[in-house]
Amino acid sequence: MSVREGSLEAPIRHPIDWRNPDFYDEKSALDELERVFDLCHGCRRCVSLCNAFPTLFDLVDASETLEMDGVSRDDYWKVVDHCYLCDLCYQTKCPYIPPHPWNIDFPHLMLRAKAVRHKKGGVGAREKILSSTDAVGKLAGIPVVVNAVNAANRAKPLRKLLEHMLGVDARAALPRYHSDTLRRRHKRSERKRVVQPDAPAAPRRPRGDDDGKKRTSGKVALFATCYCNYNAPDLGEDLIAVLEHNKVQVTLTRKERCCGMPKLELGDLDAADRARKVNIPPLAELARDGWDLLAAVPSCVLMFRQELPLMFPDDEEVRLVAGAFYDPFEYLMQRHREGLLNTNFRQPLGRVAYHAACHQRVQKIGMQTKNCLQLVPGTEVSVIERCSGHDGTYGVKKKSYEAARKIGRPVSARAAEAKPDYYGSDCPMAGKFIEHGIGDGSRAEHPISLLRRAYQL
Repeated sequence: MSVREGSLEAPIRHPIDWRNPDFYDEKSALDELERVFDLCHGCRRCVSLCNAFPTLFDLVDASETLEMDGVSRDDYWKVVDHCYLCDLCYQTKCPYIPPHPWNIDFPHLMLRAKAVRHKKGGVGAREKILSSTDAVGKLAGIPVVVNAVNAANRAKPLRKLLEHMLGVDARAALPRYHSDTLRRRHKRSERKRVVQPDAPAAPRRPRGDDDGKKRTSGKVALFATCYCNYNAPDLGEDLIAVLEHNKVQVTLTRKERCCGMPKLELGDLDAADRARKVNIPPLAELARDGWDLLAAVPSCVLMFRQELPLMFPDDEEVRLVAGAFYDPFEYLMQRHREGLLNTNFRQPLGRVAYHAACHQRVQKIGMQTKNCLQLVPGTEVSVIERCSGHDGTYGVKKKSYEAARKIGRPVSARAAEAKPDYYGSDCPMAGKFIEHGIGDGSRAEHPISLLRRAYQL
């Protein structure tokens, strides 16, 4: 195959054609599923990534013809159910992505299938509730309610009831909820803080400009995320403390809704669009005013940097926000390259087992977390580059809990075998799932929290 045919050209990603009526045509979608599944069956390179590919290959191997023509189209949905859009097959494994003429984008094909099912009304109330993370957080975080919710999540009889009602596996570890949210804590701290004049805004330089360098502005607007706001406000406070210790001015976005990733993973693209309409205007305003944008959860960063630009390729504000968004450790290491990172660490971290989250790895920013933690004297970081198995709601739902545990078992085993002083992941949910898998009473710590510990803040 010649270079002109696409085999050696740089990878590209086609926009998601979700507004085209044909996108939701079930026969057209199933035809494309059959085409891609057949090519995947002939390659099988991605068999170890998740449970979608083993499910597909088992269906083929159990068929009478041992080929895709022997697999019932009704069974295609079993493959779709096991894809949680981690994007690793596209970004790290598949040799047939665009511009290769086979034009395989497995994650976005799964997204299309999920969207077809959602449009047909094939998604139940359970799934819709579990993917409404901001609504659930608001309800569970009500002061009168929060203690009852947290107690119920620990009580076996009530967990069985939750399993029956919402399909949440009674064995799954569920996050705590907080009525004292990150936004409330930050508002209190702002009232106590002496108001300082705004730091001067550096000119906004798009990624990959003339000199190839990105420059930080010294002003960060933090997108709190549902998880940091309602489930892990301490993590949000740790990130703010680390940034402020490095002379970075921090504010929270004045208005936000869930980034839309849980709804995207469900195939509810209209809900993702509604979230965009709430989130993008204030974020774009901040970006225009010279603020850098951060979120502590990799999935949220990926939503703004990749998925929304692919859904709305012609939206200038979406592109502006994508260009201003950073992963936290990407940001800190950029500050380090600019000579602006405080490296006066006071406490060594010893051995750290660090899990690189899937939704961070596919952003192609390199091992920024590892590199940053290794700036701390007396710190040795070992990296685990495998999926944790949690992946949104996949690791808590009864129908996928066992598959998630199987995927995550090697990660928990490697973290435990390292006998580290600390272990954790950039994705706080993945860190908790690893902790759940180890099950010895130890606690996962987010790398940002470790950095705060190293500073002794």
